[in-house]
Amino acid sequence: MAEIGLDGEVGVRAEAEEPSIADFFALMKPRVMSLVILTALTGIVAAPGAIHPVLGVIALLAIAIGAGASGALNMWYDADIDARMQRTAARPIPRGRVSADEALQFGAILSVFSVLTLGVLVNWVAGALLAITIAYYVFIYTMWLKRRTPQNIVIGGAAGAFPPMIGWAAVTGGVSLESIVLFLIIFMWTPPHFWALALYRCRDYERVGVPMLPVVAGPAETRRQIVIYSWLLVPLATLPAFMGFAGSLYLVAAVVSGAIFLYLADKVRRTTEGREADYAAKQLFGFSIFYLFLLFVILLGEHAWQRLLG
Repeated sequence: MAEIGLDGEVGVRAEAEEPSIADFFALMKPRVMSLVILTALTGIVAAPGAIHPVLGVIALLAIAIGAGASGALNMWYDADIDARMQRTAARPIPRGRVSADEALQFGAILSVFSVLTLGVLVNWVAGALLAITIAYYVFIYTMWLKRRTPQNIVIGGAAGAFPPMIGWAAVTGGVSLESIVLFLIIFMWTPPHFWALALYRCRDYERVGVPMLPVVAGPAETRRQIVIYSWLLVPLATLPAFMGFAGSLYLVAAVVSGAIFLYLADKVRRTTEGREADYAAKQLFGFSIFYLFLLFVILLGEHAWQRLLG
């Protein structure tokens, strides 16, 4: 069976080396799925009204599977550059554990299954939003934007911002201003998060011709853009408290963690040479993950506690 090897060339997978369940699970980008599950669950719990627990679980699983399908299709399309990047060379297709055709079939089947499940068993607004999310990530980001523009992450980031909106729609059957705010928080978080990664992985992207901002505009402009988007993000992240669907604990966490986020973004701007620059970018990248998880965990916890009380 034809495979793409670590050197970017086509190789042959031995018939004995059939893909395992773990290989297919890896295709679904489980670390990304964990964020999707958290943000979608927050949308479900924070939404006004109620959903039957069984339908809530079905909705959450369908959203998670849809996200996994997007990941598999992304790996199918990007198999050629994944094989040449240090960060992605251990993925199942470059390693020869799964063929590109198998990844395509797996992703396509999961996409259809997740959308139909959510649409038929929950509601079609949520199902349509999930279909848009998958299509946006695969066709708009992966196939169109990623290899053509340094704004790939900015525009393409919308795909990762949909899950709380889908969860909200699963309960309410519609989209509201509150769910749009949750969408916007993730949307504004995505550029500084990924540009921090791109700063210390710049050579990887340069090698495969992906026009990430540090490759096209240079590190200095990337650092400036990180600061700009960080300043847009942090005040935006406090809106749930001022709009009344988050409590005081959320507001304190958003302000304190936001201040740390801004400090680290400014540290990236000021630190421009050698290992110190890479370390500053890695610090911001790592903290940005914690930051988003913290906000959504607290928002989820506040609403879950309110429901328990009554």
